[in-house]
Amino acid sequence: MSHLPQHPSLPPPDAQQAQAMAVAIKEWARALGFAGIGITDTDLSAAEPGLLDWLAKQYHGDMDYMAKHGSKRSRPAELVPGTLRVISVRLDYLPADAEDGWQVLANPNKAYIARYAMGRDYHKVMRQKLQQLCTQIEETYGAFEYRVFADSAPVLEVALAEKAGLGWRGKHTLLIHRQRGSWFFLGEIYTNLPLPVDAPTTAHCGSCNACLDICPTQAIVAPFELDARRCISYLTIEHKGSIPLALRPLIGNRVYGCDDCQLICPWNKFAVPTQESDFAVRNGLDSTDLVDCFYWTEAEFQARMAGSAIYRIGYAQWLRNIAVGLGNAPTSEAVMSALQSRLTDENETVREHVNWAMAQHPK
Repeated sequence: MSHLPQHPSLPPPDAQQAQAMAVAIKEWARALGFAGIGITDTDLSAAEPGLLDWLAKQYHGDMDYMAKHGSKRSRPAELVPGTLRVISVRLDYLPADAEDGWQVLANPNKAYIARYAMGRDYHKVMRQKLQQLCTQIEETYGAFEYRVFADSAPVLEVALAEKAGLGWRGKHTLLIHRQRGSWFFLGEIYTNLPLPVDAPTTAHCGSCNACLDICPTQAIVAPFELDARRCISYLTIEHKGSIPLALRPLIGNRVYGCDDCQLICPWNKFAVPTQESDFAVRNGLDSTDLVDCFYWTEAEFQARMAGSAIYRIGYAQWLRNIAVGLGNAPTSEAVMSALQSRLTDENETVREHVNWAMAQHPK
């Protein structure tokens, strides 16, 4: 495990002690800003066939890591031996001060950035909070075995959160909560503490297919089934090479991720703005102009995106994505000048997408 105590672990608590411990852990989690917390066992046998089928259909695209970990994703005790329980948490991320997502999408000269990525990198925020929770447990009860996850390892986050009672899997494959919608991150603590488990909740998508209908690239191929190879989030973030030609016009002005399935979801009318200051909008990323960010130098990109999840894709991929956005933007002198400035870019993929974008505008 990533954290092993230097002295013997605390003795296993009895049922009454474990119940009291679970109550305390949930109180501490809420004090740290988590909007929800639940506890589940490690049995994901009901979710494993779906994972294997998804991989067999190659829906994971270039994300080889999704397949190479084998059953570790659906068998937590194989990933972290000794794991008895998973503590699952929700952390709201929708910034209260962000420009309305639909308005940004409706302006083809703007760069749409997924609402989760406009502030500080959530991996760091989530990991820090989970570590604080584990430290509190240790300081109160003594050393125990644990490992924290923040979208950082082969973990079936949604399946675990669903089992832990934090919501239900929507037809877009994201977790939905009746009172909070879906604008939240998930995080986990794998532990050897034999805590009492929580009951799952019920699903409430009903006959609604709004997320399937709105998806720009029809990546949600069936309820609860996503073909990542068509998903704009995958194409703009995970996919490193050339974006398929047929999908480029469908991407519109989405340069980092896509939120359409969440924006349309009726449950998100109940979403609560985040109280986490780290997720506040930085650098005007909620409504920046495509042309403006296409002119950033690499040094400017690194400075503006330092500490952001966007930093991870790198400068060339950022330019590639914006080039597609500019190809889909209305023809203007500003757009054409921006594209012409990158015709001889040192990166071959950037040049290729710039040339495609130029060809979308009549001479």
